[in-house]
Amino acid sequence: MEIIRSNFKSNLHKVYQAIEEADFFAIDGEFSGISDGPSVTALTNGFDTPEERSSPDVKFVCQSSSIDFLASQGFDFNKVFRNGIPYLNQEEERQLREQYDEKRLQSNGAGALSYTSPNTSKCPVTIPEDQKKFIDQVVEKIEDLLQSEENKNLDLEPCTGFQRKLIYQTLSWKYPKGIHVETLETEKKERYIVISKVDEEERKRREQQKHAKEQEELNDAVGFSRVIHAIANSGKLVIGHNMLLDVMHTVHQFYCPLPSDLNEFKEMTTCVFPRLLDTKLMASTQPFKDIINNTSLAELEKRLKETPFNPPKVESAEGFPSYDTASEQLHEAGYDAYITGLCFISMANYLGSFLSPPKIHVSARSKLIEPFFNKLFLMRVMDIPYLNLEGPDLQPKRDHVLHVTFPKEWKTSDLYQLFSAFGNIQISWINDTSAFVSLSQPEQVPIAVNTSRYAESYRIQTYAEYVGTKHEEKQIKRKWTEDSWKEVERKRLNTQCISYALQNHCYHANSLTATSTVGKRNLSPSQAEGVLEARVSGEISDTELEQTDPCAESLSEGRKKAKKFKRMKKDLSPTGSISDSSAKLFEVPDTW
Repeated sequence: MEIIRSNFKSNLHKVYQAIEEADFFAIDGEFSGISDGPSVTALTNGFDTPEERSSPDVKFVCQSSSIDFLASQGFDFNKVFRNGIPYLNQEEERQLREQYDEKRLQSNGAGALSYTSPNTSKCPVTIPEDQKKFIDQVVEKIEDLLQSEENKNLDLEPCTGFQRKLIYQTLSWKYPKGIHVETLETEKKERYIVISKVDEEERKRREQQKHAKEQEELNDAVGFSRVIHAIANSGKLVIGHNMLLDVMHTVHQFYCPLPSDLNEFKEMTTCVFPRLLDTKLMASTQPFKDIINNTSLAELEKRLKETPFNPPKVESAEGFPSYDTASEQLHEAGYDAYITGLCFISMANYLGSFLSPPKIHVSARSKLIEPFFNKLFLMRVMDIPYLNLEGPDLQPKRDHVLHVTFPKEWKTSDLYQLFSAFGNIQISWINDTSAFVSLSQPEQVPIAVNTSRYAESYRIQTYAEYVGTKHEEKQIKRKWTEDSWKEVERKRLNTQCISYALQNHCYHANSLTATSTVGKRNLSPSQAEGVLEARVSGEISDTELEQTDPCAESLSEGRKKAKKFKRMKKDLSPTGSISDSSAKLFEVPDTW
């Protein structure tokens, strides 16, 4: 069933029912990946670490080759923008709901909107000189309306947002009862105010109607996020094929921006989706690896129709047309998700043949498939096959790998010529001036390193030396960040303590921001990340900060971020958990 913007709301209850009844979900976002570098290898290096591969890369770009590919597959670009369903992430939804709540709290009898201050009904409004004539004219029109026995409503001329604010504040103070104030739009999207004479019962009724309309508009704005939240809160298995990008985009778009730290990303992802399964990794692992030669989705779907597999028979409910695998619709997200689900069922059922007695059907809750949970396939990484969301990733030795830096004028042929004496090599470009070169024999590494000892234009080092240098740079950067941040905190706290001693009371929040804000602006986002790690690890404890802060009115950004993830985990963790006693019959290997 195709659901677009026009029929989303009317069919949402069917979607919720399907989520409630489903055993598992198959997803596909049709994210082919886009590179704005010189080549694909610049985006996906063969010796990337999982942290480098999962780093956030937020862009809105249009790459001609990707557009051409989608067009060749019949992708309807008009449908995306004309019929796409809106959505908000959690932070956007929270802010919008707070705005609506604030409007409700600030309403005080005249139906005032967000322009009204909570104290406006207690004293006259201060009106600028250049607006007094305008407001006086509005008040005069309202007085005429109240004296008239024929007219019940008054439409004011369209005006600016500031003028509407003055009108709301003035009327809230001058006419606390007897009128209802509402902002409407003309066909030209010009906003104007309508004032109606009402008794108290009618005013409350209209306010309730307006509140209901606002809630409906808010839910419409949340849009498709409601479906993703329902899937996440169900705690059921979510399946995809080569699904790392699908997971990253889903978390980023519907929950919150991806963190730069890999462990934070893992924690966030498992909070949203506690059980994930990648059919590409599953097909690349025993017992399937030896009998499946091609793990691309199209070829996998064909192979799983043959012996020894038994493809499932799919029957669609009445009124819900089904895809037909005989007429392929590859690279349509719904179809790809559909055949991903079929592939999972076939492979899961095949695992049942190893039991005694054999089982024809294996459910999505079976312990037989637990070894494949929360491991996402990593494309084009030579020796790390998957990202492990529930623990540390594989640590390959890479003692045959060299890190080479060279002038940007060099080409691949120059690298092959440099290492021509070492036989077959593999080159993975990092950027214009560096690359990884893997040799066929680790014993050749010391010889290769020595060749660059007296070279001026290039440098060769072992992979271990390269990682060690990066680690040292990171530690120095982190140490500098920690010292800088501690100094900023010390100065801020000293300023507060001196002020507290002199004045014997705490500053207001606005007064506290001066020192800390200036200090923080001297730190880059990456430096701030180091401080966060220090605080989370306990090097700078919350208790220490609170004990030295007599006012304790502001939380640092590090504490806010740490608490945000804890709160998210608490809010998103669904009922039920995965058993630690996974079946040992099939295991995803630690080496590839």
